[in-house]
Amino acid sequence: MAEYEYEIFFKESVWKELKEIPKNDLKRILSRAEQLGNDPRPTGCDKLTVHGLYRIRQGKYRIVYSIRDNKLTVWVIKVGRR
Repeated sequence: MAEYEYEIFFKESVWKELKEIPKNDLKRILSRAEQLGNDPRPTGCDKLTVHGLYRIRQGKYRIVYSIRDNKLTVWVIKVGRR
């Protein structure tokens, strides 16, 4: 687990993607993204080979994000279905 808490940011396009998701799923996705602040590399996350991105699953959705350890930030860059 990380020693410091990371700040979570969402790319502008992610907010548009989130508008299309049902409320029950949306609550779970946002909760899962919020947990990245405490542990940006949780058990079950996958490191993608493209530009050092990571992916976690939340039900039938995937959250793609990047970690900037030097600034203690996590940027959610895409949320989508399988």
